[in-house]
Formats: sequence, C-alpha cells, structure tokens
Amino acid sequence: MATAIAFHFHVGALQAYLCRLLRKVTLAGHRSWVLLPEEYLRATDDALWTFSAQEFVAHAVWGHAPESVLRRSAVVLSSAELPEPSLGIGVLVNLLPAVPVGFERFERLLEIVPEDDALKAAARERWRYYVAQGLNIERHDVAQLVGRRQGP
Repeated sequence: MATAIAFHFHVGALQAYLCRLLRKVTLAGHRSWVLLPEEYLRATDDALWTFSAQEFVAHAVWGHAPESVLRRSAVVLSSAELPEPSLGIGVLVNLLPAVPVGFERFERLLEIVPEDDALKAAARERWRYYVAQGLNIERHDVAQLVGRRQGP
C-alpha cells in the first residue's frame, strides 16, 4: 500500500499549527515522527508542553530520550533521523526542505509548508517528486480553512 501524502500549505503560525495537528493525530490514535530543522527542535518541544493548559501531547526528542520513552511517546521530534520500523510509528510529519529518505515506510506523510518563499519552492519540488513516483497528494490550504472559520 502506498503512503498517503497530504500537503498543508500557507501555514502562518507554525508552532501553533503544528501543535494542533499533532494533537489531532494523537487523539486519532496514531503516533508521529516529526522531521524539523535543528533550530526548531527546542521551540517545538517547549510548545508541545505549553500550547494548551488542558492538554498535553506526550512527546520525546530523538537523541535525548531513552528508547523506552521513544517507544511510548505519541510524538517524536527529530532533525534528521527516521525511526526504526520496530518503533511502530505510522505518521511522518515533514518540515525539512528535502524529500525524507524512507518516507515509504509510513502510512501517512504530512508535508507542512510555512509562508516562506524558499520553503514554498522546496515544497513544489517535493510535490513534483511524489507525483513523478505516481503518488496521490491531498492538498490542504490552511489560509482558506482559517478564513472560513473566521468568516461571516
């Protein structure tokens, strides 16, 4: 079975959006591996602890948590590594500019595209790559979704 791919475009408040998305994935009973730039690891770790006073998304940072914690965490943050298949993580969330090597091992791949011209250009390249591989892509325009919620 091919990996289901979804692009989330026009993401404004990246940390808040990522936290809500990870909460949604976790509440649906899935575990996530999040690939993000090294400079965002700490901020994302902190945000997952504090984004909601009533909720907490169990998470760990790859390379800073023992394997026993990684096996129980709903979300694992990493700047480069992908998990061993034995960890049983089904959702890959990508915030890196390149196609994640090994993404095919996951049931779902969520590509998050912030409002940045360079990151949008890299996302277009990833999109073309996935299409060339014969994969179907679901598109979520976050700006339109937010506009509909705030509309009349």
